[in-house]
Amino acid sequence: MAIQDGDSLQKKLRPRHISFMAMGGVIGTGIFKGSAETIGLAGPGVIFSYIFAGLLLLVVMGAMTEMATVYPGRNMKDFVRQAFGERVSFVMGWMYCFMWLSVCVIEVIAAGSFLQYWFPDVPLWMLSLASAALIILINMMSVGSFGEVEFWLAGIKIAMIIIFIVLGSLLMFGVIPSSDAPYLHNFTAHGGFLPNGWFAIFSALLVVTFSYGGSELIGLTLTETEHADKILPKVVRNFILRVILFFTLPILIICGLIPWNQLGGEISPFVQVLSATGLQGTAHIMNFILVTAVLSAANSGIYGATRMIYSMAAAGEAPKSLAKTTNKGIPLNTLKLCAIILLAGSLLGLIAQDQLFRVLMAVPGFVVVLVWICICFSQLKLRKVYPKQPSFKVWGFPYITGVTALCLSVIAVLFLIDGQNRVSISVCLSVLLLLVVWSIMKFKKRAEADN
Repeated sequence: MAIQDGDSLQKKLRPRHISFMAMGGVIGTGIFKGSAETIGLAGPGVIFSYIFAGLLLLVVMGAMTEMATVYPGRNMKDFVRQAFGERVSFVMGWMYCFMWLSVCVIEVIAAGSFLQYWFPDVPLWMLSLASAALIILINMMSVGSFGEVEFWLAGIKIAMIIIFIVLGSLLMFGVIPSSDAPYLHNFTAHGGFLPNGWFAIFSALLVVTFSYGGSELIGLTLTETEHADKILPKVVRNFILRVILFFTLPILIICGLIPWNQLGGEISPFVQVLSATGLQGTAHIMNFILVTAVLSAANSGIYGATRMIYSMAAAGEAPKSLAKTTNKGIPLNTLKLCAIILLAGSLLGLIAQDQLFRVLMAVPGFVVVLVWICICFSQLKLRKVYPKQPSFKVWGFPYITGVTALCLSVIAVLFLIDGQNRVSISVCLSVLLLLVVWSIMKFKKRAEADN
């Protein structure tokens, strides 16, 4: 493949690609596995956590869409740079890459563990490496082909969730015969709808935020989408509705069919519900969906990391060689860097799988909150100096954006004081401190050189 210089990403992503890529980043272990944890924290009332986080996400995505209509051809990091300068942009960009690469390592190891269901004699590290290699090969396609593959990977997950909602509803109301149709009994029994009180809803927000993380990936597709300023408002409106429905309805089905305090943390709630249908081959079907889900999330993650690093290299915030692309518009050097980290992470899972999961799982949630806060504050600052009037505006500005930023800041503090996240947050803060020091030194030298 021929390598060429500079800003040559191709505008081949269509609206359906953008929507499904973001859905692919969102619908992963957070819903298929993490739902057991959120329900365990707050019971059926956890539905309020998902709705509240969805409303925060709506404002964040709206702010990003508004800025995209004013500054066409720029992405999420460019908005932060425009508002707060290259140092803040530099730190946020590398933190975002750190988040996605952490997620990708988690997902490929998870994919390997799911594949062991069919290949029990194959070592985990080999299956994880194979999963990582597949993700890298997909990302070496042209952006149009990549978007198409991710469209179908995410589509499988979405179709499965729809089937799950339909089957679960039929079971709940006795349309599919079972030993005892629960109807709405489980929503009020076993301690009631809020068995652990209202505060549990806020505790669950930490996990829910991680589940919704990846939605902002839309903000990195802007440079590879034609007429993004016109397409994005419609895409975001539809996307937000789908995200809330694809999270809240399955949670209601799970809580309706299985008492919240009887969900096992070791098995996906989706598997437990589908097993109750008595359909043949349920375990194999669900395992296939889980493999597809984590591979799709890793696929979107590598895309997010490579495009962020490419954007930083093009802006002089990363080595210039990382801004080179192939004749297909693929940032190949950036992809090589991410591939090395992903493959090394797969092997790291061989040494310390359990510890790795515990350390990395809270990383995405905390970093996502920081990124969302940056997006909100960028809009608050830039709205006053827009070079033109946006064709799409966030309603209730500046109060809605300000309240959203405040709520996200409270969630970030909850992350910091949660004892269960101590190791993960220590890793995050260490990386953040390192990046702050690096940015100060880097741009101080640049300022001295300019003078």
